[in-house]
Amino acid sequence: MESICDQTAADLMQQLKGRAVSPVELLEACLARIAAINPAINAVVTLDEEGAARAAKAAEAELLKGEDRGPLHGLPVLIKDTQDTAGLRTTYGSPLFADHVPAADQASIGRLRAAGAIIFGKTNTPEWAAGANTRNPVFGATGNPFDPMRSSAGSSGGSAAALACGMAPLASGSDTGGSLRNPAAFCGIVGMRPSYGLVASEKRAHGWSCLSTDGPMARNVADAALMLAVMASDDSRDPLAYTLPNEPIRGVLGRWTPPAPIDLGKLRLAFTEDFGFAPTEKAVRRVLTKRVKRMAPLFAGCEEASPDCTGADEAFAVLRASMFLTNHGKNFRERPEMLGPNVRANVEEALRYSLDDYAKAAAVQTRIYRAYQSFFERFDVLVSPAITLSPRPWSELYPTEIDGAPTRSYFHWLALAYAVTLTGHPALCLPLGVDEAGLPFGLQIVGPRGGDARVLSVAAALEAAFAEDPELGRPKPDLAKLAAAPPLSSAPGFKSWD
Repeated sequence: MESICDQTAADLMQQLKGRAVSPVELLEACLARIAAINPAINAVVTLDEEGAARAAKAAEAELLKGEDRGPLHGLPVLIKDTQDTAGLRTTYGSPLFADHVPAADQASIGRLRAAGAIIFGKTNTPEWAAGANTRNPVFGATGNPFDPMRSSAGSSGGSAAALACGMAPLASGSDTGGSLRNPAAFCGIVGMRPSYGLVASEKRAHGWSCLSTDGPMARNVADAALMLAVMASDDSRDPLAYTLPNEPIRGVLGRWTPPAPIDLGKLRLAFTEDFGFAPTEKAVRRVLTKRVKRMAPLFAGCEEASPDCTGADEAFAVLRASMFLTNHGKNFRERPEMLGPNVRANVEEALRYSLDDYAKAAAVQTRIYRAYQSFFERFDVLVSPAITLSPRPWSELYPTEIDGAPTRSYFHWLALAYAVTLTGHPALCLPLGVDEAGLPFGLQIVGPRGGDARVLSVAAALEAAFAEDPELGRPKPDLAKLAAAPPLSSAPGFKSWD
């Protein structure tokens, strides 16, 4: 089923601008792939075929005249359904907004469109992005491309699954407790959580909170860098949007070039299985050990170590709950039956906390942040598994146990991700082969404060080092098998709340 839609975004942009490929031809290839594969996994939930066709024809005419609207001119891009798109239905996975059509793009999506991207569809997400299992009562569940009855993770699960199957060259995501990194790990693609403030947002209800950010998703590191180059911007409506320290990252990314070459042999690598607290499966730990054994000779030094993350579980729980109370407290009080179990659980939890709890959580977050600064004086880069376990069935609302030990909440199994979220440091998930179950394994690469360029360069170097390795190269789903699979919508519990 090879098609031009399987090529990299960077290669496609060269062909589009060189007139070797038409935007119309490329869009049609993406739509054909969606028609063939999407029923099996339910990744793309809304399409604007007519509007996208008009945009593709316009881009074709512009490119033929030598006009250049930007680094994504004529490239089809999918957008997560929690992100507002002008004139295109945006439901947030909630029955409250099942027919909602925004009048305007949110800023980070508007930047993609202004750079010439053809926004042609929306990807599935949990209700209000709550949780890392992509299912909701509006569109149902999204299956993993490597086994449709398993989870694609989330909350950007639709974007990750669509990318893995070649439905678009790029797709957007967002990340609080790993919502970019978790599905990237489960689906075998690249997802990057940028430093807070790099991708400005006017949407955060808590403007000074570093927990949530938009970011790029792609099939390789260079494409993720290309998308980030467009998304990165200043915005006076975002109090955290400012120039990052000691690194003019916006300027570098704004004039996009592939990630700069980096000599791994001069870098000090640290690795951790669990940041000292994350409930990580033994099988995942074993895979990390094997990956580190392969990576270590590439670096100047390699040592098992992590920042002190004591109290991270409690701090993240309180800070996350406060966000949900702000965003959903009114609906919880007035029409709780219209909210799903994960959203209700967060609001109920928030109502149990006191100002004393919030003060302690903020202090713990600050202490962990400072521990990271000391840690990165000793090391240049930190790696861990991207997620604590191998993909489970999507029929499980969330993992209630890991290796027989109960989890503390519906998001406790995301601890490897929120250990980094709390500090606002950049992190990227890089696919490195498969786990013991034959499902994708994602490596989380964490950089120092403001070290987005370093993270991209390290990830690109590792990707190149193992690209031809049959054990460590990016895994790819069996598209022919998916095309012949029954529609996921026929599975029991496909649209259930819990």
